[in-house]
Amino acid sequence: MKRFLFVGFSALALAGCTVGPNYHKPQVKAPDGWRATQPPAESQVTMASADPQWWKLFNDPILTRLENEVAASNLDLKAADLRLMQSQAERRIASAAQMPHMEANASYARERASTNGVLGLLGTMEREGAGTTASGAGGFGPTGMLGSVGNPSFNLPQYGMNASWEVDFWGHVRRQVEAATAAVHATEEMRRDTLVSLMAETAQDYIDLRTIQTQVGILEHNIEVATNSVKLTTLRFQQGAATKLDVAEATGQLHTFMARLAPLKAQATHMLNALSFLVAREPGALDAELGKPAGIPTVPDAVPVGLPSELAERRPDIRMAADRLHAATASIGVAIADFFPRVTLSGSLDVQALQFSGLGSWASRQYGFGPTATLPIFEGGRLTGQLHLRKAQQKEAATLFQRTVLKAWQEIDDAMADFTAAQKRRDELAEAVHENEIAVDIAKAQYVQGSADFLNVLTLQNALLSSQSALADATAHVAGSVTNLYRSLGGGWQTFYPEKKIVGKRA
Repeated sequence: MKRFLFVGFSALALAGCTVGPNYHKPQVKAPDGWRATQPPAESQVTMASADPQWWKLFNDPILTRLENEVAASNLDLKAADLRLMQSQAERRIASAAQMPHMEANASYARERASTNGVLGLLGTMEREGAGTTASGAGGFGPTGMLGSVGNPSFNLPQYGMNASWEVDFWGHVRRQVEAATAAVHATEEMRRDTLVSLMAETAQDYIDLRTIQTQVGILEHNIEVATNSVKLTTLRFQQGAATKLDVAEATGQLHTFMARLAPLKAQATHMLNALSFLVAREPGALDAELGKPAGIPTVPDAVPVGLPSELAERRPDIRMAADRLHAATASIGVAIADFFPRVTLSGSLDVQALQFSGLGSWASRQYGFGPTATLPIFEGGRLTGQLHLRKAQQKEAATLFQRTVLKAWQEIDDAMADFTAAQKRRDELAEAVHENEIAVDIAKAQYVQGSADFLNVLTLQNALLSSQSALADATAHVAGSVTNLYRSLGGGWQTFYPEKKIVGKRA
């Protein structure tokens, strides 16, 4: 008994050994503050805690409602959910190897042994002139009772149970489970990264829609102005105060403005359809809700983005790269464990009889149990090649982690620079629009007074339309740069997919 306990405790102690490198979470170096790339603008980036629902900064209830609907209905997110379920199932499969495998079996066969086969060694082989062989009533062999030539058929029913368990001495199975667990976490981060992208895409498409609607409004106003110019020049021509050239130029400008209207309305339809697709609805489903023009979302004076040190915990792609590095590190342990012996404990208990009535007899039992050890001796370099492959994959994963972090800093720095530049451009264009409006009013007055020709009015009217359109684009770019900034910060997933334990332990 003492020997049995000693062997059992020794096996458990050995089972605690795990070969291969242990994973250590890589550290991300973060600066103390965000880099100021340009002079301060009207809206400032602050290091206050960022709201996960960052789109609420725009104070637009329609946008907020759209974001919630995308999170609930988007088909890409549903596909990501299903990929997570698949990954969890794969982890469950890997984890099953840690437990004993047991199965029950039952069979029935009607058999007949060959007279000239192996049983011939027992004296039942057919020989010329032989008149008798075993009848089967007393079994086969030379002691069998007299009977006709050939062995008789017989029944062979049996039932039983088999069990096996691999003693994980070197951590082969544990490393597989560790790698599968890390893969589940990586899939979860991929789902969160999809959500981050969709939240930003929804906001950007909404901003683009409102920008196009604003552009349509600007163009329709200029068409109204151009229509009035045609009426004015026509009246002045009839009065002899203007020339036919003035009428033709005014009419040409009107049709030029009108030619721009249809493409803009088509773009608005495209954006409406894009938003409908994001919420998994048919084209035109959002026309009633979003078809009515509204202003471009405005940016508040303060845009909180949090601390730089929070980046690694906020961006799903960085977290995903770390999980993939974890899985690659664990896979090295699996490859190393393949070089060591693998021990499996197995046993079976069966009941077998030639007659069904004998299946209930304890004497019909048969069993076997004991350990089985396998040791690779010659694999033609397969195991060495597999180990080199896993090490190379781990180095690649470490390199990709560094690349992901560096790319994140680049995207954030670029987004902040764009945010400041967009505000400067918007402010300058606002001044340009103001001055162009003054110039148009003066030119119209001079034309009516006869002190200037109509070509000057047309030129200034075109310049005003261009500056108004550019101002709308610049205003939209300010809002879009905020959207891009929060996308680069990895914001949004915390609202709908909060941090939680999925399976296993996150490093």
